[in-house]
Amino acid sequence: MNKKAGYAAIFGKPNAGKSTLINSLLNFHLSVVNKKVQTTRNKILGVLTEDNYQIIFIDTPGTLDPKYELQKFMLTEIRTSLEEADVIIHIMDVLNIDYEDLKKTEEKFSDVLAGKKRIAVLNKIDLIDKAKLLPVMEKLSAGFRYDDIVPVSALDNENVDMLKELIVKDLPESEFFYDRDTLTDKSEKFFVGEIIREKILHFYHEEIPYSVLVNINEFKERSERLVYINADIVLERETQKIIVIGKKGESLKRLGEKARFEIEKFLGKKVYLELFVKVRKDWRNNRNFIRENYNQ
Repeated sequence: MNKKAGYAAIFGKPNAGKSTLINSLLNFHLSVVNKKVQTTRNKILGVLTEDNYQIIFIDTPGTLDPKYELQKFMLTEIRTSLEEADVIIHIMDVLNIDYEDLKKTEEKFSDVLAGKKRIAVLNKIDLIDKAKLLPVMEKLSAGFRYDDIVPVSALDNENVDMLKELIVKDLPESEFFYDRDTLTDKSEKFFVGEIIREKILHFYHEEIPYSVLVNINEFKERSERLVYINADIVLERETQKIIVIGKKGESLKRLGEKARFEIEKFLGKKVYLELFVKVRKDWRNNRNFIRENYNQ
């Protein structure tokens, strides 16, 4: 059989389920999944290789109207991802479809959407009466240009294989871009930072907003069984720092223990983890700081 290979960009509103879907498609925990909006910042390549095809998935930040420099960076990431893609997967929360917002998105990205194969994915169908699906699909079909419309539950893996087949159908014939055993182009260091950030969002979901960054300063294998990791948690305000550290450092200690446990599972090795909390006032509006700490 001829080989097929290409790029599939997944984009949509925050909390539509992009990261859950890409993790389900890959059967691998690639992207941070959290109820806090705008969890994904960098576009992340996930590679799925089967017998005669290879799909390179690009997970993008949620579509939004940029209000500060970090969000402007994220919007650029979305546009670049759509330009690179052979197939565009527009994921929507089936319970919260804003048709006017969809029209605005079409207008905003019209130049990069033109001529692309496009699949609308209606996610979270496990939460809706199936009888209500058909009117939604008919409205999307009548008012927007999608080559296919697929209802799925990324959480339950419902119709995920069907979506995969539709993506493969639209891939160009090509040799594979990556080796068969490649899962992503990101390093272990990158995912360690993502694991720590995921734990921060989980433990401090009310107190700490989106303005948190994790920098991995050192990632060293001290032996075949032990990895030393030194990381900074960068926040915007001193009050946030007090919350993360907690009374006598108890909150930071708990965070470190949970993060270390997940990192050890990910790396398959013992981990010595040191976390430091720092404040960089209004870092989300610092263009140079953002450029230095993203796309690494």
